[in-house]
This record gives sequence, C-alpha cells and structure tokens, in this order.
Amino acid sequence: MTPTPPLSVADYEARARATLERGTFDYFAGGAGDERTLAMNVSAFDRWVLRPRVLVDMRRVDTSTTVLGQPLTAPIMLAPAAFHRLAHPEGERATARAAAAAGTVFVASTVSSVSIEEIAAASADAALWFQLYVYKDPGITRDMVARAEAAGCRALVLTVDTPMLGRRERDARNRFALPEGIEPANFAAIHHLVAARAAKEGSSPFAAQVQQLFDPSLDWDKVAWLKSITRLPLLLKGVVTPEDARLAVAAGMAGIIVSNHGGRQLDGAEATIMALPRVVEAVAGALPVMMDGGIRRGVHVLIALALGARAVFIGRPYLWGLAVDGEQGVRDVVELLRAELELAMALSGKSSIDRIDRSLVAEG
Repeated sequence: MTPTPPLSVADYEARARATLERGTFDYFAGGAGDERTLAMNVSAFDRWVLRPRVLVDMRRVDTSTTVLGQPLTAPIMLAPAAFHRLAHPEGERATARAAAAAGTVFVASTVSSVSIEEIAAASADAALWFQLYVYKDPGITRDMVARAEAAGCRALVLTVDTPMLGRRERDARNRFALPEGIEPANFAAIHHLVAARAAKEGSSPFAAQVQQLFDPSLDWDKVAWLKSITRLPLLLKGVVTPEDARLAVAAGMAGIIVSNHGGRQLDGAEATIMALPRVVEAVAGALPVMMDGGIRRGVHVLIALALGARAVFIGRPYLWGLAVDGEQGVRDVVELLRAELELAMALSGKSSIDRIDRSLVAEG
C-alpha cells in the first residue's frame, strides 16, 4: 500500500523525527530552558479567532505580495537556520533551490553548513538574504558583509537577541556535537580552532564559538556602523518590544522581524504573535514588520497578516520537509502552507493579501 503523503506540518515533523538521529532532531526541535516560549509560540495562536465575512466573490484568491520590492508567491519566507546538512546532504543548496522554485526568499544563516558562495551558485534564481551576527573582530563582520554582497544577497538580517547563547538542555543531555564533515562553512578555519579548544574543555563547540567570537556589546552605535558599511537594506531580527521598534525606525532600519529565536534564547519570553500587534502599532507604517515563531498552519499566517505582519518566516517546518524529502520536501511544505492560506482567505472573504486587516481577528 502506498503511504499517505504528509497532510500537515505536523505530519512532516513526525516523519522527520523518524528519519533523523535523535540528537539531530532535538537540535532542530528544541528550545531553551523548560521550553515554555517554544510551546507558547505555537499555542498563543489559539488566543485569536477569525471573524470571516461572507457573500464575497471568491472566484479568484491571490496570495502573492511583495516585501522590500521582492515579489513573493505568498507571504511565507524561509528563516535562517544553522547546519542544514544535518537534515539532508545537499543542505542549504537544496533549500535555496526550493525557495527559488517556490517563489520566495531564503535567508541564509551565517552558520550555514554550506558557504554563502556555494548557496548562491546552487540557484541563480534564488532571492537570497543573509543573516549575520556582529563579531568582536570587526574585520570578520566586514568580510561577511562583503561576501554576502558579492554573492548577490539582496538584504542583511542582523540577529540582535544573542549576546550569549541560550541554554538548550536537550543538546546538553544528548551531548550534541557536529558530526565529522559538517561545520560552519563560512568560517571553517576559525571554527576548527574554537572547536578544538572546546573539546579540551568539554564544552559545546557552538556555545564556545558564540562566547569567543560574537560581540556581546552590540548596541545601536554598532548597528549604525554596520549600516554604514553596506549598500544592502538592513533588517533587525529579534525585536519584540515597542520601545526597540521605535528605536529601529529612528535608526533607519529597512525592516523588523519580530522574533524570539524560535524559543531558543530566553525561556519565558513572550510569544511572537502576542508581541506583534504592539510592534506594528509602534512603527506606524514607517517600515515593514515581519514575524517568525510558531507558524504551523496557513491560518497562522492569516492571523499574523491580520495583526499587521507584512509576511512571516518559517523555520522548523521547512527543516522537517528538508529532512523528509530534500529540496522537494521544502517546496512541498511551502506549498502546503500557501494552499492552506489560500483556503483560509477564501473562507474568510479575503480575495487578496491587501484586503486582510485587523477586523478579521479578535481575541477569543
């Protein structure tokens, strides 16, 4: 009997769990501490209910939109995530090809398991953005920015919520370490030195990398410096309060991504779908606001759009697709969510993205 294809993101997660080695699955699936924020990111969507309109012409439903001038088949983009080759041998190359085929943006992580140059070469049609951190050595940061620009990336996404690495207890219990042949390809030589030292000390190589390389003094002055050394639009990922959102507007940022790092940093932080409306109100249309965290259904995308998000990012869902069926699995997950969004829009009386507004949702 032919097995039933996955019908939901949850189905893809179950198959990925059965496919991946336990430590690898937990690395992708896990969060910080007691994983309260990880769970709340998903469950908080249940606090919102939809108020569908009826007797609206739904012969055509259009899920397409644009973000920073980039056309998208749907407001669903691929968030940065480290080490895709843990999920599939083709790693980020497969993800980039899938994003291009799906008509969406892929944000390549600084700690990708394939270099930014190789990711860009894998799909000339890919709309690539590049996620980065600011390093203690400004030369490393400058080099990363220059490489991203040379590779054809169209925006920079600065992660601002990682002065230190959150405590991820699943990884500690599993004694998770990168297997032979998988490494942060954008700075492999530095990684080898840090990893060797971490091994002697019995600590996590990635945690050691964060401690030794990432700049914990990152502040608005350094954001201004970063903006000054690139011609690319600069977005901030990790803003969750109105106060920081207003500062981002004043600093001339190109966009904000409301994010709590998928629940992997500060456990107990507010779910992003709850933080989103206050951030949107604070920026008052001055820049596009996006969000990630907890998106598992097309209805979740619809709720986020109704609360003011220009688009959403998914992380774990496409990693499950990558683990299950490589490039095709990523494409299938994106299309699954797009089709769910299209159906939810039709049943809500919203024929296009620009017709979705705050009147569609209420707190339940």
